[in-house]
Amino acid sequence: MRNDRDLQNSQEKIYKEHSKTVYRYLLSMTHDENIAEDLMQETFYQAIRCLSKYDHSCKISTWLCAIAKNQWRSYCKKYHMVKPLEEESLTEYFPSPEEMVLAGFNKIEIMKALHHLKDPQREVIYLRLSADLSFREIGEIMGHTENWARVTYYRGKEKLLEEVMKDE
Repeated sequence: MRNDRDLQNSQEKIYKEHSKTVYRYLLSMTHDENIAEDLMQETFYQAIRCLSKYDHSCKISTWLCAIAKNQWRSYCKKYHMVKPLEEESLTEYFPSPEEMVLAGFNKIEIMKALHHLKDPQREVIYLRLSADLSFREIGEIMGHTENWARVTYYRGKEKLLEEVMKDE
């Protein structure tokens, strides 16, 4: 009986500590708040089912984001369609360190320019800005190295700044 209660407390703690990160990660990919919420719930359901398989070789947030990415892929296969998120609602997820780099520019213009970037640069920038993930975590999620994530982010940021500057 005690083990069931400890397990439930552990699951609740994991959800409380990581649900925002997983939600922001999914939002960066889905561009739809409702889909991100649904996929986040399914991600945690799958994580709880497979918690015994978690081998601690990476941070639990990285493991959860990998599950979330698989949920997103399954959703895409099932529905073949993604609704875009309104640009104004995504701007509230920018963390202050990256926002400071781009502080001189209108967020709406930045989001428009970001939408024009190609993957994987767009996905890396979304993960960095909206999910506030480290480059190491981004590399793990995308199946690359930390250095690859840094370089991809830097190149994407340069293209993003060029795009915003040319519209000014």
